[in-house]
Amino acid sequence: MKFQPYQGLDVSVVDTGAGDRAVLVLHGGSGPRGVASIVDHFAARGSRVLAPTHPGWDGTHRPEWFTGVDSLATIYLDLLEDEKLHDVTVVASSFGGWVAAEMAVRDRARLIGRIVVLDGIGPQIDGFRIEPPRGGGRGPSESDIANMLAYTGTGMNDPKLMRRLARVTAPALFIWGADDVVVPPEFGRRYADAFPDSRFVVVPNAGHMPALEQPEVTFGLIDDFV
Repeated sequence: MKFQPYQGLDVSVVDTGAGDRAVLVLHGGSGPRGVASIVDHFAARGSRVLAPTHPGWDGTHRPEWFTGVDSLATIYLDLLEDEKLHDVTVVASSFGGWVAAEMAVRDRARLIGRIVVLDGIGPQIDGFRIEPPRGGGRGPSESDIANMLAYTGTGMNDPKLMRRLARVTAPALFIWGADDVVVPPEFGRRYADAFPDSRFVVVPNAGHMPALEQPEVTFGLIDDFV
């Protein structure tokens, strides 16, 4: 489906599955391919799944004026509202985790029921510097990184986010690869602690993408939480 939140901005959204439960899946820097298994998992288990492609990825158009993670958060809340969805489960990987967090702090209508963050980025945490992986089959390409920086800026964090998370009411599950070198587990633990209602779990023998590297363990954790 095509979603047009503003004139001049068309967002491509996979709309698949069916059921009373709605799931919004937000991809990271490597694009939709990085969360395809998550989409398939929920669609096969009786959920309606919406999975947008952030403008700029996979050949989609990002207008020059459309920048900032807050812009993505706002249009995805608009998407949930337009589709009349409530109690939505948001599952977000890496950069998508930042978008999910920004959605949660803006969710005045309480459309989000629960949040799952997989090795997410977003807040500024002392002692940590985010360095996106480069090269390799699963990591983002150079063009993907350029797309991401258009939203994140070169610092790749929001220094205000940690304080704002204290107002989030939705429960959150943080799943982290034990061997993540992009954002190590201690970063994730402190990120999760900023949410009033959160659980933090480390997945052994996984890096930055546990849903791909340890799918059985990762989806077991998600299913138990949801």
